[in-house]
Amino acid sequence: MFVPFSAPPVLATNIIEIFERCGTIDKVIVLGLGVFSLIAWTVMFGKHFELKRLRVLNYSFEAHLRDQSALLRLPESFRDKRSIPYADLLADAIESYWRAEAIGKERGTHNPRARLEHAENAIQRAIARQTLRYESNMIFLASIVSGAPFIGLLGTVWGIMEAFSAIAMQQTAGIQQLAPGVSGAMLATIAGLVVAIPSVFGYNHLLGNTRRMITELENFASSLADRIELESS
Repeated sequence: MFVPFSAPPVLATNIIEIFERCGTIDKVIVLGLGVFSLIAWTVMFGKHFELKRLRVLNYSFEAHLRDQSALLRLPESFRDKRSIPYADLLADAIESYWRAEAIGKERGTHNPRARLEHAENAIQRAIARQTLRYESNMIFLASIVSGAPFIGLLGTVWGIMEAFSAIAMQQTAGIQQLAPGVSGAMLATIAGLVVAIPSVFGYNHLLGNTRRMITELENFASSLADRIELESS
């Protein structure tokens, strides 16, 4: 007679029960990693949407600027959009150019090359400023990526130390003495990996987008400097 095979019951792991059996230090570590995880996800989503928004604004501004025949005579409205990285470069370049022009007139000198150098220096300063803007919060995210596994490892070592301490005090090696420390150790390890693994993928994705946008910013700056030089000649 055929007897249907029945799989043995699977023991479901209750994370809450494991957490409750942990020692105080392991609980603090797990809770701290939970806070880091929330912060990391907030930073990743916030940075993703910020870079996406800035890229759209840059492309729109560049397309609008391409239709203008003269950069040095643009209306003030083009220089009031400092929140757009490309517009910030343009505003600094034009303001520095005309400032050098005014100083030259006061001194009775006419040096077109000096005006261009002032504009190019302003562009470089604007690039550095916008690069810092692109890379904001990336250092913090990188710290979470590299630090979370070590914090989890600290919880692992501490939990194992508690387990051996319990054995030494009671001179027995039963499961009741080992369970709290080992459970805390494993939970801390899992918590550290749960924080670090998504963060490293998110960090690499954001780092790639940031580098691409910095390259686009530098290309725009080069094109901007070329147009200013052609107009001033």
